Amino acid sequence: MIMPVLNEERHLREAVHAILQQEYAGEMEVVVALGPSTDRTDEIAAELVAEDSRVHTVPNPTGRTPAALNAAIKASRHPIVVRVDGHAALSPGYITTAVRLLEETGAMNVGGIMHAEGQNDWEHAVAAAMTSKIGVGNAAFHTGGAAQQAETVYLGVFRREALEQQGGYNEEFIRAQDWELNFRIREAGGLIWFSPELKVSYRPRPSVKALAKQYKDYGRWRHVVARYHQGSINLRYLAPPVAVCAIAAGVVVGALVTPFGFVVPGGYLAAIAAGSVPAGKGLPLKARLEIPVALATMHMSWGWGFLTSPRSLAKRVIASRRPAVIGETQGA
Repeated sequence: MIMPVLNEERHLREAVHAILQQEYAGEMEVVVALGPSTDRTDEIAAELVAEDSRVHTVPNPTGRTPAALNAAIKASRHPIVVRVDGHAALSPGYITTAVRLLEETGAMNVGGIMHAEGQNDWEHAVAAAMTSKIGVGNAAFHTGGAAQQAETVYLGVFRREALEQQGGYNEEFIRAQDWELNFRIREAGGLIWFSPELKVSYRPRPSVKALAKQYKDYGRWRHVVARYHQGSINLRYLAPPVAVCAIAAGVVVGALVTPFGFVVPGGYLAAIAAGSVPAGKGLPLKARLEIPVALATMHMSWGWGFLTSPRSLAKRVIASRRPAVIGETQGA
């Protein structure tokens, strides 16, 4: 198990305990890569190490996720490597099921559903938005679907040979490092497999500001990926930046030319309000009322991040391109 953490005092103990409580016949270890946290993350990690000999830590002075993952991979020793985040909790049987799927499919990496779950009204609203098609489109690891070959998966359970063969994660990819690594694995002939049998509970960001930063980074790095690998973009990725441009144009036209311009932003607000009704089924009233805020934050931040992603960032990443390494295991 490898886990990159930075300022995860709220969920770290829960995430590690969900691993240690797995009923798995083989040996397990948890390698936590510690970034420069400003909360009690390091203290909690030290307590976990003292409580269970299977937990270890390694330093990650950069605080960057791909560097943390590479450090943890290097410090780990088992043939199966399970990626877990500090704000995620594996469902019971996750590891056993993943190992079985690796054997049944011959895949190099398997993953499942990112099951967002909140702990208060705002987080419930974000979770509902993140698991609805109006929020994230038809992404299987958000909304579910049939077991199938995939471009990438959430987190992932890897064969170590695939990670070592490809040299681990590309540390220039501050975000989207999973997609980039899985791209190289696929280029080398390896199979990436999605299965709804695998589920990870995910804790949403606790505020509008934190959610906006998260989705701005997603959009920014998705544009980097599009420039890095031409042809990887699709309509789902283009929807947020198109919406941002259309709404901005509608506001300008409405304010300076004709009130009819406000039809566009008004139509968008009506759409997310209507879409939040089925998404919020069963939630408290306050959470249901906050779903449109969560949806708008996700869409607008993602779109803005995509539109403002600097070309220089993509050039730096492209310059670090690692060609896929094809070996006997990958080509099998």
